[in-house]
Amino acid sequence: MVPEINIWAVLLATVSSMVVGAIWYAKAVFGTYWMKAVGHDEESMRKGSAAPLIVTVIVSFITAWVLAGAAAIAQNFYHGSFLANTLLTGLILWAGFTAARMITHDAFDRRPRGLTVLNIAHELVTIMIMALIIGLFGISAL
Repeated sequence: MVPEINIWAVLLATVSSMVVGAIWYAKAVFGTYWMKAVGHDEESMRKGSAAPLIVTVIVSFITAWVLAGAAAIAQNFYHGSFLANTLLTGLILWAGFTAARMITHDAFDRRPRGLTVLNIAHELVTIMIMALIIGLFGISAL
């Protein structure tokens, strides 16, 4: 059985991911640090920049879809406030899957700790904004 998902909330949450990423990784915010930490420069950022954006849209849609489904399941189990359940579900999914996996991979890749913190913080903000949007829209698209 597939949980009821509000497609409009999923689509807006997908867009929000792109907005958060554009702000977070802007040069004036964390972009300069990120480029240095991963070994990019202006030239390397221009080459092949379309493919990562396409991948990001697809993956952001999948993340929003899964979050909406998990939130609907949590709502069915816990009842109460859909917004609160969605925010808590987002936090739990971020901690248990996103943050935990990124920390593990970055430790083995020997990435700088600051880069790991930057990226998992970005994911936390992204997922919580997605959860806020999904939680405010509710389950039904009707």
